[in-house]
Amino acid sequence: MIGIQEYIKKKQNIILELKNSNSDSISINKKTSNLFRSRDNSSSKINVKDFNNVISIDTHNLVAEVEGMCTYETLVDECLKFNLMPAVVPELKTITIGGASTGVGIESSSFKFGFVHETILEMEVLLSDGSVVLCNDKSNKDLFFGFPNSYGTFGYALKIKVKLVPVKKFVRLNHIKYSDSKKFFYDLNKFCLQYRNDNLVDFIDGVVFNENDMYITLANFVDEASFISDYKFMNIYYKSIKEKDVDYLTALDYIWRWDYDWFWCSKHFLVQNKLFRLLLGKFMLKSSKYWKIMFFNRKYKLTEKFEKVFGKKYFTESVVQDVEIPVKNAVKFLDFFNKDIGIKPVWVCPAMKYNRKVDYSLYSTDHDTLYINFGFWDVVKTKEQFPVGYFNKKIESMVKKLHGKKSLYSDSFYNEEEFWELYNSKVYSKLKKKYDSLKKLKTLYQKCVLRK
Repeated sequence: MIGIQEYIKKKQNIILELKNSNSDSISINKKTSNLFRSRDNSSSKINVKDFNNVISIDTHNLVAEVEGMCTYETLVDECLKFNLMPAVVPELKTITIGGASTGVGIESSSFKFGFVHETILEMEVLLSDGSVVLCNDKSNKDLFFGFPNSYGTFGYALKIKVKLVPVKKFVRLNHIKYSDSKKFFYDLNKFCLQYRNDNLVDFIDGVVFNENDMYITLANFVDEASFISDYKFMNIYYKSIKEKDVDYLTALDYIWRWDYDWFWCSKHFLVQNKLFRLLLGKFMLKSSKYWKIMFFNRKYKLTEKFEKVFGKKYFTESVVQDVEIPVKNAVKFLDFFNKDIGIKPVWVCPAMKYNRKVDYSLYSTDHDTLYINFGFWDVVKTKEQFPVGYFNKKIESMVKKLHGKKSLYSDSFYNEEEFWELYNSKVYSKLKKKYDSLKKLKTLYQKCVLRK
């Protein structure tokens, strides 16, 4: 951890750097990214790489004060020293708290605490004119409640206060199998409402392996474990869901259970092969490594070069998305997805608004509705060539039809009129004019759809 004075010194330096910048367009220079959309970015870059520390842990008020580029891995390591954790910890170690605050983050505690941004108590935001504003539910509250899903188009969070919760040493997992999607989502809704306000269940998520093979995982903190599983090397967590009714993990291993195999996407890097896993597992099994390989491939277009030499058997479209669907429409969405998209497995994570009295203007959800997050990250292979974005557009259309929400960390294909209809053009324009009056930052549409 660092002291507040060190943060203040860094803040003064970056304010000076920004005010001395003569560029008409700016963006940030950072160490990590969890965005699955490439950008053609020629903006002047402001260096925020060093804003990556925990400042303080308040064990009495259960609040952590952290810098915006602090990864959740760093924050969790510090919090666990005090038997605490952030109320919602996104599933990958490299996700930063600033990124999850300006985007949309979720995990298995979201049925209790909502999205990541609902656990944020206060922010200091660097604006494009070089000023820093404090925002919370009383001061600059329009920015505070408009910051989620703005993706850095109003400013950058330099310092954040986040809510913490107590933890125990171990987590007990109970995997419940289903073969019928109606029963699956009925029980998922029942469990979330039943356990939302007690301590019997701390985490709920699920996996759809196929139309007849689905699992809900109920997990809770415990002081003792009859055995402890380890999925950091030769064993794979998502496969264990089908193999074990009951499992035990350390609190740390539960938090990062999805990181080691990037859910199930490590298959694309061959490390689910036992030999490769034995030889490379200790080095490779982490999301940071997968990111580096993916960006290296994207930068040098290795896949395209390979296909030019050896040819390709299929046409492919990358479908990497998370969408939130009201639970009453979850069966319809899954039926559509199985029929028209066909990617498997699919992660299922429930979320419900924590405080019914507030609204986050750019990612507004109904106060009394349980939403089901469907996460799917793969390619659709076809022998027939379809127009660019064909399958992603089908998903966007169905999400709209079923009154759902789509986060914007990956590719989007909306036309501009439809985009602003979905993402609150009126409020966004007002906030943009107020907090980026110099127009040095890209708009949300430019950044998330046009990839600028």
